[in-house]
Amino acid sequence: VQLQASGGGLVQAGGSLRLSCAASTGTFSTYAMGWFRQAPGKEREFVAGISWNGDSTDFANSVKGRFTISRDSAENTVYLQMNSLKPEDTAVYYCAARPHSRISRNTNAYNYWGQGTQVTVSS
Repeated sequence: VQLQASGGGLVQAGGSLRLSCAASTGTFSTYAMGWFRQAPGKEREFVAGISWNGDSTDFANSVKGRFTISRDSAENTVYLQMNSLKPEDTAVYYCAARPHSRISRNTNAYNYWGQGTQVTVSS
């Protein structure tokens, strides 16, 4: 499975961005998907996840109420809509896939990773 993340960029605090992650697999609907981020000098952390069929989502407390996650199985794509962005959201964002129905917050639970897309939020 290859994952291609896109949509990052530079935005002012309070602004919005939508990240996309396109998967190169016809079995996309059998994978739970996650978004993680890594800021300089920090460990990679869970941001959001969505179950294989989209019925269940999970968010880190730091982004709850500001970010939403969705998936389009027809397009083999998962999205992360980020609103009310803050400077502390600045990081490289990665999408990941695991061949399981349920979400995990653990990076080790994901078998496949995208290349990352930079999000920079200026104050």
